[in-house]
Amino acid sequence: MCAFGSMPLVQSLVCKTGATLACLKLSFFSWLFVLQVYGAVMNINRGNPFRKEVVVDSWPDFKALITRPQKENEVDDLDHYTNAHAVFYKELQAYQELLENTNAINWGQIFQIQGLQDGICEISRTVALSKQVDVKISSFQMVFHSDPNTLPDVRLQMDPKLTLAYLDISHASLLSKTWSRGGNPRSQKYLANLICCFPSVCVLGDNGYPLSWSLTDQFATMIHGYTLPEHRRKGYSRLVATTLAKKLHSRGFPAQGNVLETNIPSITLLKSMNAQFLPCPFFRVIHTPFHFLAKSHF
Repeated sequence: MCAFGSMPLVQSLVCKTGATLACLKLSFFSWLFVLQVYGAVMNINRGNPFRKEVVVDSWPDFKALITRPQKENEVDDLDHYTNAHAVFYKELQAYQELLENTNAINWGQIFQIQGLQDGICEISRTVALSKQVDVKISSFQMVFHSDPNTLPDVRLQMDPKLTLAYLDISHASLLSKTWSRGGNPRSQKYLANLICCFPSVCVLGDNGYPLSWSLTDQFATMIHGYTLPEHRRKGYSRLVATTLAKKLHSRGFPAQGNVLETNIPSITLLKSMNAQFLPCPFFRVIHTPFHFLAKSHF
């Protein structure tokens, strides 16, 4: 097992991941499996605001790769928002062996794994059982804006009192209350950190609070696109999502996101933006040690 935290080593890994992308590009749908990891590695290479590092089974010819929080940065064992990992494997057995390694994964905390390969769920169930850890799996449709030129040119005549702006840390409470995964102090803190570290876009009301917004997480994924109910059907969501996707492209990041199959309004919006719906689902797997199950995590 090899861990990469320093900038020169991570830069080497970025090149290696890029080479992996180039190789896998022979099969378009195959190289898309790397999206989550690629976004995380790019953020590491650009200042590493979330203090991540990369672990591989071997170097330079790795078969499994995990991005994880730096061990010295693990401050809250109950914070599955921040204790998040992105994974990619070329060989399933190598991934299982890396996941089983306690030097690679802290199985004593609540944590999540994100990725785009079916084996992620199977291996999490297998390994978690031996570690006395509960597993909760969620799946979504993965969405990708591969070409910025296909994004619509959204021209919206807004009320002069409204402005297109960035989110501010003071907005974190509102975002947490309206987030399907939020509503607790840890989610509010996490969202505040995302606002501080990564690109976001919002339509700002004259009272200084956002009416519609979207932001980016530690894996360069667009998340929590939301418009307050009283301000819907005015085109704000499309304006915000398109602006954020273009901003990510301008910075060299993949513009990616995920959506529930039952979220018809969001799917309709994404189709209007010429988004590609990938055949591979996005998986989020939350791992909770048995001794934490009876306790409040919030």
